[in-house]
Amino acid sequence: MSWSPSSFVRIRRALALELRPLVRLAGPVVASEVGWMAMWLADTIIVGRLGAEAIGAVSIGGSIFFAVAIFGLGMMLGLDFVVASAFGAGRIRDAHAALVDGLWLAAALAVALTALLHVIVPFLPATGIQPAVLADGIPYLYASSWSLLPLLLFTALRRYLQALGLVRPILLTILTANVVNVAACWVLVFGNLGAPALGPSGSGWATTASRVYMFACLALFVVVRERAEPTGLWETRIAPAWGRLRELVRLGFPAAMQITAEVGVFSVVTALAARFEPAVLAAHQIALNSAAFTFMVPAGLASAAAVRVGQAVGRRDPDAVRRAGWTALALGLAFMSAAAVSFVVMPGAILGLYTTDTTVLATGVVLLLVAGAFQLFDGMQVVLTGALRGLGDTRTPMLVNLVGYWLLGLPLGCVLCFGYGVGVPGLWLGLCAGLMIVAPTLLVVWTRRSRAPDAIREAAGAIAVSG
Repeated sequence: MSWSPSSFVRIRRALALELRPLVRLAGPVVASEVGWMAMWLADTIIVGRLGAEAIGAVSIGGSIFFAVAIFGLGMMLGLDFVVASAFGAGRIRDAHAALVDGLWLAAALAVALTALLHVIVPFLPATGIQPAVLADGIPYLYASSWSLLPLLLFTALRRYLQALGLVRPILLTILTANVVNVAACWVLVFGNLGAPALGPSGSGWATTASRVYMFACLALFVVVRERAEPTGLWETRIAPAWGRLRELVRLGFPAAMQITAEVGVFSVVTALAARFEPAVLAAHQIALNSAAFTFMVPAGLASAAAVRVGQAVGRRDPDAVRRAGWTALALGLAFMSAAAVSFVVMPGAILGLYTTDTTVLATGVVLLLVAGAFQLFDGMQVVLTGALRGLGDTRTPMLVNLVGYWLLGLPLGCVLCFGYGVGVPGLWLGLCAGLMIVAPTLLVVWTRRSRAPDAIREAAGAIAVSG
């Protein structure tokens, strides 16, 4: 591609058209993602006052929970394309119907995945995880498991509202839920206000309470808004429409597999890190929390990109499709560049928020340096995954992630960790290598698909048929 003054004029014109609406949508979405991550950070920081074993318990329990829950969350991602493209095409009743089907899907998944969590727990002692960590990790996991139903119902409502561009209620809900979570942790973890001191499991029960609160808040908003400005939501049939459910599953299953592969590989790495002493596992968890926190910004941009691209697909506007995807990518890379610098320049300050344990700090500094190396690639891959989801393509990111993480990154990390004695940093280096393969591959795919008018027409036609 040759660059000329006219190229920069086109870029400036595209930014002038897309930057403001994207930021207006992405700002609250990004803040919501950061607020979402803040709950887990708060759990880790509060429980960290009980020692390295307690941090490890929340780490292993939370990792197992999300390794299962993330599949359900991923299945909800099909709503991004279905609702956004229907809304972009002016078919609001189809958007309402998709919400109803999404709620049915969320409920069914919650029952199945909660049962799966309870089946997994008895097998955990055989995995080689430190007994001192499991002693509190299993009660934490049990407490958290009951949050799956409200979490998935909340997610269905959230994807629906985001696709309509109604993001401020989501932000307000998540911010206030953080207050609920911290207050409940303070009471249940340490036994304040006459409550029993439950330790790490108390933070699990606090998380469950906050997720019930989140679902109740969004459900109340939808009811109040529909009464104030009727849009036909109450006229939508309550019974599931099997054709649309199949479409949600068709789109959601690859997205669920992709995000499960991504989060699952980190859960496996956490389980492998749990074979080392508790201080090493604590360092891994703190570094992982830090990297996950910065990841929430491009993750929010990915959700915004999925909505903006999906709405443009509904309008059959190829130029808007490209503008939305490339603008979101530029913002994501700019932020992750700053995050990478912070991990490299001030790892001690970041780690000091959690602990003063010298062994934890020594290992954590190395892990944050590795995290700094993969920030750009992590941001790139998640934004491009969202942009492709807006085009109705959830299959390609799934395949690329499976190859990059599971066939290349994880095996390489295990060889470095156990074969060459590098330890937990070796596991992280393997994941870093996987990201360096996943991100450029998705960039090539997005570039080609966003330039192909037929791909955009096919996406619009597919959703018109399913609607």
